[in-house]
Amino acid sequence: MRRRRGWAGRLVALVLLAAAIWIGVEIWRWPAVGRLATERPATTAFIERYRAQPRATGRPARVAWTWTPYPAISPALKRAVLVAEDIGFFTHHGFALAEMQNALEDALRDRELPRGASTITQQLAKNLWLSPSRNPLRKAREALLTWQLERALSKRRILELYLNVVEFGPGIYGAGAASQRYFGKAPADLDEGEAAQLAAVLPSPASWRPGSPSPAYRRRVAAIQRRMERAAFLWKLI
Repeated sequence: MRRRRGWAGRLVALVLLAAAIWIGVEIWRWPAVGRLATERPATTAFIERYRAQPRATGRPARVAWTWTPYPAISPALKRAVLVAEDIGFFTHHGFALAEMQNALEDALRDRELPRGASTITQQLAKNLWLSPSRNPLRKAREALLTWQLERALSKRRILELYLNVVEFGPGIYGAGAASQRYFGKAPADLDEGEAAQLAAVLPSPASWRPGSPSPAYRRRVAAIQRRMERAAFLWKLI
């Protein structure tokens, strides 16, 4: 009996030691979220993940990524992305449980696939530091990073970061690179139709492009344009 108790005690001690080591590693590796208030990210987890694929086969890893300051991004693109991905962005604190219901209602009204239920802040946390995995531990990290982003940064700064790191196509990140690649113009010059086309790419950047003949993509562009017309209130916020 004493031997069993001794082994049980050692096992508990080993588990606690492993947990302490894991927590220590997590703290050491945890991103300095507050720095993003004044600093640009040098790279993102999603960009590095994309770069790793060609590197594994010995090919060069080409990424189109150009930083664009918030005032140099077309208000039309900001509005298109907000109505497509997170129309309640300026009113929530990083999480929007009601957004899932709103997304389904919009989808039924527009006869279109529902927009993403994750907020822009959640998507930013995932793009910057995490992976596409849906495992509970990754989601817990995303929740904590989302909470930190909302408390350390202004809403416009979060939107600026998101528009600069989100993927618009294979190897194409941010509004600056996307507007040049697809329309040959600066992101400040995008009109509402072009903005809607770019925003429509976001749920499926690996397969959709502006001008894509996909019926699903075209329906999404039309739905975003209708939502933009109904969301005139966003002009005062962006």
